Amino acid sequence: MPFWGLQKQLGMNVDSWLLWQSMPQPHGQAVACHAFELKWVEWGHGLGQTRTCRQCQLEYEDLMECMKRAKLAKWLQTILEQWDKMMKEGKYTPPDYHMGKEEPRR
Repeated sequence: MPFWGLQKQLGMNVDSWLLWQSMPQPHGQAVACHAFELKWVEWGHGLGQTRTCRQCQLEYEDLMECMKRAKLAKWLQTILEQWDKMMKEGKYTPPDYHMGKEEPRR
């Protein structure tokens, strides 16, 4: 809608969902995934949506991992499952402060 500037007249930004990492932040610091988003946008600039999805797949996956943390969550789940398995087999005994048996520190 750049011809009429309707978004500006209505005081809303419909395109903000696309680059929400690049928006002004409360304390002026860049958000965690800003670098990944910038890389993806620079890489895909001028290619069009179809070519960008095909050629910039790795950059897009990096951006989505930074925002959603899906691989990290899966990795942590695997660690917890291994921890539970070792506890059941008796190969690992967690320290008292992990089990809530120790007095809280002041």
